[in-house]
Amino acid sequence: MLGGDLKIHRLGFGAMRITGEGIWGEPKDADEAKRVLRRAVELGVNFIDTADSYGPEVSERLIAEALYPYPKDLVIATKGGLTRSGPDRWAPVGRPEYLRQCVEMSLRRLKQERLDLWQLHRIDPKVPVEDSLGAIKELQKQGKIRHVGLSEVSPKEIDQAKKVVPIVSAQNQYNLSDRQHEKTLQYCEQHKIGFIPWFPVAAGKLARAGGPLDKIAKAQNITVAQLSVAWLLHHSQVMLPIPGTSSVKHLEENMGAAAVQLKPEEWKAIEQDGAKAA
Repeated sequence: MLGGDLKIHRLGFGAMRITGEGIWGEPKDADEAKRVLRRAVELGVNFIDTADSYGPEVSERLIAEALYPYPKDLVIATKGGLTRSGPDRWAPVGRPEYLRQCVEMSLRRLKQERLDLWQLHRIDPKVPVEDSLGAIKELQKQGKIRHVGLSEVSPKEIDQAKKVVPIVSAQNQYNLSDRQHEKTLQYCEQHKIGFIPWFPVAAGKLARAGGPLDKIAKAQNITVAQLSVAWLLHHSQVMLPIPGTSSVKHLEENMGAAAVQLKPEEWKAIEQDGAKAA
C-alpha cells in the first residue's frame, strides 16, 4: 500500500527506456514500446513509473496512447524538475513556476485530472526545497496531485521535505552491488515510505559467467536479471522495483522475478556476495 491508499503490486514497470537512445527523442519502434506497456498491464503490473523528462515528454505521451482509458487500479507515477538539453544530459530546475508547469503538462499528456504520485526528480541546489515543494503542496490542495515523492535523496532531505508536504516515496539508485543509499532505504523502512530502486538490475561483476549470481541463476533455471530483481523484493518489504525495457521479451523475463523462491541459505549467499561488491 503506497501512501496508505494506493494498492499496488510491488513489481512495477519503469517507462524510461521506451524512448530513444540517451533517453532522448522517439523510440526506434514506437509500436513495440506500446506493446510493452500493454503487455505489462496484462501481466498484472499496476504501477508504472515515468517522468516528463523521459524523451522529454515522449514516455508520458506513449503511455497515454497505449493505455488510455486506464484500468481502474493502474497507478501512473511521474516526475518533474529535470530539464533536458540533449541525449543523456540532465539539469535540475526547482523554481516553483517551472514545477507548476511540469505538473500541468504531465496532467495534459497523461490525460489525467489528478496525478496519483508526483515525484520531485531532483532537489535543485539553487532553490530552497521549501519553495519547490510549497508549489507542489498548493497543487495537491487543488486536487491535481494525490501523493508526493522524492528522488535521489538522503534521510535528512526527506525530513526537510516532510516539513512542507507528506512524502510517501523515495526513488534512489539501488541494486545488489550498489547500496550507497542503504541509509535512505532504512529510513523508508522505519517511516513506512515506499522505496523505488532505479537501475535495479545492475549487478556488475557479480553477474559474470561463473560468478555467484550466475551459478544460483543457472541452478534455478532463471536469469541473472530475474535473480537481481527477486533479491530486491526479498531484501525489503518497502521495496518497489521498476525494471524497465523496450522489449516485450525482456519485460516478460523481468516479471518472472516475482515468482522466484530460494532457500534461506541461498538468499544469504547472495546478500553476502552483494555486500562484498557494494
